[in-house]
Amino acid sequence: MPILPRPSAAAPKVALQARPPQPAQAQAARRTVRFELNVPKAWSVSVAGSFNDWKPGATPLTALGSGKWAKELPLAPGRYEYRFMVDGKWVDDPKAKAYVPNPHGGRNAVLEVL
Repeated sequence: MPILPRPSAAAPKVALQARPPQPAQAQAARRTVRFELNVPKAWSVSVAGSFNDWKPGATPLTALGSGKWAKELPLAPGRYEYRFMVDGKWVDDPKAKAYVPNPHGGRNAVLEVL
């Protein structure tokens, strides 16, 4: 068995340094975006898009009464595509400023967060 040399007392010690905390500016970059839809006879409404991996059940909207549904989400600046899911069916956002075709023959709303 090989004999390993003993570290000398004068050997430098390496200290691990913790990462500095993230600046508040990086956290403050998110903007609150409000998704709204008016569907009086709906039982459930959610929003799915590039911000939640297109998972409709991940972001349900809250019923506000009189057929109005809404959800506020903190989103980082960027371009997002999305659609609403109403009672299991995809629905366009009638208030969207822009749309792009999707690979399923429909269209996705486009949201630019500045």
